[in-house]
Amino acid sequence: MSRSLNYAWYYKPLEWLLIGFSLLPLPVLYAVARGLYGLMAYGIRYRERVVLENMRNSFPEKTDAEIRQLAKGFYWHFAQVIVEILKLRTISATELRRRVTFTNPAVLGRFFPEGKQVLTLGSHAGNWEWILSAAALEYPGKAGGVYKPLMNPFFEQFMLRLRSRLGAHLVPMLSTLRDLVAHRGQGRTLSLLSDQAAGPEDHPYWTDFLHQDTPFYTGADKLAAQLQCAAVYVGIRRVRRGHYAITFTELHDGQTILPPVEHQLTEAFARQLERDIQASPSDYLWSHRRWKHKR
Repeated sequence: MSRSLNYAWYYKPLEWLLIGFSLLPLPVLYAVARGLYGLMAYGIRYRERVVLENMRNSFPEKTDAEIRQLAKGFYWHFAQVIVEILKLRTISATELRRRVTFTNPAVLGRFFPEGKQVLTLGSHAGNWEWILSAAALEYPGKAGGVYKPLMNPFFEQFMLRLRSRLGAHLVPMLSTLRDLVAHRGQGRTLSLLSDQAAGPEDHPYWTDFLHQDTPFYTGADKLAAQLQCAAVYVGIRRVRRGHYAITFTELHDGQTILPPVEHQLTEAFARQLERDIQASPSDYLWSHRRWKHKR
C-alpha cells in the first residue's frame, strides 16, 4: 500500500542527504557503521541499561564479562542493520537477491497455487527490513507486510517508499483484518513482526521466553483460526557481513482446526525464536524494552 503524504519543505535536504548516503556502496556504508558502533557503544552508550538488563535476564548463566561482550556484538550488529536499511532505498533487485537467499522457498510457495493466505511470523532478528523486500522479489506479487504508521509525515513517506519500492505490499496495522478479507483466495503472504511487547490492553498470551515471563500479541492465532490462514515462522541468519539466509518453518497448514484460545501459533513462534536468539545472541534487537510489562 502506497500513500501520498505531504511533509514540510525543510525536510527536502534531509531526504537528499539520506538518498545520497543510500547511493554509497555498501563497503563504504559499513565504514560509516564502524563510526556508528563506536558512538553507540562507547560514546552515547545507546540504551545501555536496557540492553544489559535484557541480556542479563535472558542469559543468567553468563558472566558479566560475557554479557558485555555480547552487548558489544549487538551494537556492531545494530550499526550494520541501520546502514543496510538505508541502503534499501536504492539497492538494486539483483544485488538484494545476491545478498538474501531462501534456503527452502517451497515451504512458503506451496500454499500459493491453492489460493491460501499465509501469515509469516518474523521478529527483530537479523535484518528484518530486508526480509520483506527480498520476499517480494522471490514471490512477485505475493509478499505483503504489516507496519505501524509513523507520526512524522516525512519519515512515514520515506519508509513507505523504502519498504515498497521492490514490490512489497504494505498494510497499516489497523487494516490487517480488512486486507486479509479483501484478498481471500488470492494466494499471498502477510508478514507480522510478532515479537513486540504486548500490553495489558492487548490481552496478551503469557509464556516463559528467555527465562522471563513474557507477553505476546495473539493476532496470528485469531487471524489463522478465523480466516483459515496458514502460518510460517521466518528465521534469518547472518551468513557473513551483508549476506543473510532465510529459512521457513511451517507452524500451521491452514486446514486443521486451530482453537485460537490455545495460542498454539504464538507458543510455537516463541519457541522457534528463542532457539534462534540463543544460537546467535548478538543479532537480536536488545535495545527494545521487550519486558516492560508485568503479568
